[in-house]
Amino acid sequence: MSRPDDRARASAGYRRLKAWLVEAAAPLWSSVGVDGRGAFHETVGQDGVPIEGPRRARVQPRQLYALQVARDLGAAVGPSLLRRGLDTYLAAYIRPDGLVRAVVDGEGEALDDHVVLYDQTFPILALACLKGDLGDEAQARATDFRAAIIRWLGRSDGGFETGLEPGPLLASNPHMHLLEACLAWVEAGGDAEWGRLAEGIVALALDRFIDPVSGALREFFDSEWRPAPGEAGRIVEPGHQFEWAWLLLRWSRLAPRHPRAVAARNAALRLIANGEDHGVDPARGVAFNSLLDDWSIQDAEARLWPQTERIKAWALAAAQADAPWKAVADAVEGLELYLATPIRGLWFDRMTPDGRLIDAPAPASSFYHIVCAIAALGEALGEERTACEA
Repeated sequence: MSRPDDRARASAGYRRLKAWLVEAAAPLWSSVGVDGRGAFHETVGQDGVPIEGPRRARVQPRQLYALQVARDLGAAVGPSLLRRGLDTYLAAYIRPDGLVRAVVDGEGEALDDHVVLYDQTFPILALACLKGDLGDEAQARATDFRAAIIRWLGRSDGGFETGLEPGPLLASNPHMHLLEACLAWVEAGGDAEWGRLAEGIVALALDRFIDPVSGALREFFDSEWRPAPGEAGRIVEPGHQFEWAWLLLRWSRLAPRHPRAVAARNAALRLIANGEDHGVDPARGVAFNSLLDDWSIQDAEARLWPQTERIKAWALAAAQADAPWKAVADAVEGLELYLATPIRGLWFDRMTPDGRLIDAPAPASSFYHIVCAIAALGEALGEERTACEA
């Protein structure tokens, strides 16, 4: 059982993170992080200067999500900035078939027209959060994206191809982000199809992605959803153990009477235990990048994003009385190591095995992870709910 001060310690960490977001990160990324077209920069240097370069499709709606959630938490982010960002994104990235291309340049011209499932999921998530301002437009656009994904990437077994041009491997990770987007729409009052799609992805996770013996979630599979041959099929990422756990706990909470709700909850708690016991370095207090299925370390570096997923999983489990608040507070303090930058509101993305933070530009892609962790922690503590979760 947690001591009373463990929850207080987690609550104090939440207040620090929220202040960092509202006072520094959101103002910085909504100003210098935006270009003249209204699109979002990929990286900002530790000197506070944005770095020009190609723009990946996944980053743009993730920034819309992050800034909208920051706005819901009290940051001074104008709705016109979000509206312009969405319009710029839709104009540059949407192909004639309704799918999202991979990369454009700084002027919005296509650089890579390839389609991957991963990139299709984030506009759906962003639109769920923007629904308060956009109303029916958000729902209509999200439904269009959903239809395009099902038409072009859907498989007969209920899963999805990794890309428009099927490759040799299927992947669990893009399914995870599609589940996240579906749950956001379930929570936002979307139509019943979002719940059905979420249910199918949960079934895939329980039946295919999670090893029935070890309880570990794998990353890559062959065309029959068997672990991919070679090392690819053995990869187990601690960050994704936590992230899937958070989503499975959310789903079981939203569908408590579903026949598989208890199985999903139990699988989630086992994922958290595996992630913590095998994937967190006690010397540094942070989660590794990746392991193999025998729990040996494949990559001992520690990126920022797994630390945010550790917070989310432990926080929701603690809120449901299935975990100690001490683990939440520890995870918060692990993330804060990456936020100690010369300019407040930026972050370091990588930590070496010996605990050194690498001085490099802050990638915008990490903002979504950080903001989601702050919002999930606040909700778990009963502080507030964001518009995406209302």
